[in-house]
Amino acid sequence: MTDPTFGISITRIDNEPRPAVWSDMAVVGIIGTAPEADVDAFQVDTPVFMYSDDAAKRTALGAEGTIAGAINLINAQLGEFQVAAKVVVVRVAEGADADETIINIVGNGSTTGLAAFVEAGPLLGVIPRLLCAPGFTSQREGTNANAVCAALPAICAKLLAHAVVDGPSTTEQAALDWRETLSSDRLIPVDPAVRVLAGTAETVVPMSPAVIGNAVRRAHEKQGRPFHSWANQSVRGIVGPSRPINFSLTDGATEGQRLLASNIGVLLRGEMGVETAIASGGFVFVGTDNAGEDDLWRFYNVTRGRDFIHLMFLRTLRFYLGRFNITGQTVQAVVNTMSFALRDLKADGDILGYEVKFTRDQNSPEQLRMGKFTVNFAAEEAPVLRYLAVQSARYRPALDALLDDLLAQVDAVTG
Repeated sequence: MTDPTFGISITRIDNEPRPAVWSDMAVVGIIGTAPEADVDAFQVDTPVFMYSDDAAKRTALGAEGTIAGAINLINAQLGEFQVAAKVVVVRVAEGADADETIINIVGNGSTTGLAAFVEAGPLLGVIPRLLCAPGFTSQREGTNANAVCAALPAICAKLLAHAVVDGPSTTEQAALDWRETLSSDRLIPVDPAVRVLAGTAETVVPMSPAVIGNAVRRAHEKQGRPFHSWANQSVRGIVGPSRPINFSLTDGATEGQRLLASNIGVLLRGEMGVETAIASGGFVFVGTDNAGEDDLWRFYNVTRGRDFIHLMFLRTLRFYLGRFNITGQTVQAVVNTMSFALRDLKADGDILGYEVKFTRDQNSPEQLRMGKFTVNFAAEEAPVLRYLAVQSARYRPALDALLDDLLAQVDAVTG
């Protein structure tokens, strides 16, 4: 456009710091069986998006298999003003037994089974980041790991997701043996199972959907930010755990404490009048850990929080690529964008502090000439409170105060 000889030119300047763009970390991914499903609505090995209260899709899914019950359990955990969870369903063919179904869930690693979750983003526009395969994560042969648990970390890494995986729900030793086969900070182990009412009869179902339902509720309560754990949260819609877990807030030798020490989240029963119980009534999930090896990244609220920060930067900073040249103003805009986003997280108590730096030792003229520069950031996510020590002692100054008071009273009487 040619500038006018006599007129006005208006140009929009668009290299200011960008507002942070958040990713939805509470989209659920469920993989399992639905033998009565409408094959057109829920094709095998194909991700399908639905809201958990969608009556038409739930009818099309059918009541049989593992997926429908998992959705029921998720819905039971939703909170106030929360209508539904966002769910990506992957239906697999039901095998003649659990082992055959597990083979179908693991899939071929590229297009079928768990790999179908990777296609959810391109196909559906949503990415599931809370995964579960209820009923198919505890089976093992001898000392071998469960095949689904072995395959999940790679899928989770691609999606920046976490998976809640169910233990054997039989004995403490079985749970510990199963836990020893897990090694990923993207797996969140839980045990035992839960009992629910199906018609007029009780049935035992995996706990992972209930835990994920709590995660969805907590995300709703925290405006979508995943920096808070799901521990000490009531589990609803159940009649009890599949087996009782002995627990005391003050005794580390109880089964519940031993399982927690092994990073296994547990379901506990409240006990009226028992101060060392987790609650006075109901059923409560307690679990703060993932199954990784690095204690620096032990809490799943910390690893999920760091995923949130990385995704936030990806979605926010991509705006600058190709639109701007590397200038002092561009670099400052990027640094400010990152700083302002982290500032807001600190203000909300999601992180304790942060630092964003553009330094000479991380950048060179040659790198700048190639259109590249590096910004360093550090942040400290807030750890979950899982142990509170109270020191109890006598207080001698109270006796001094009492003595002073007594002397004052005596002086007042005797003059």
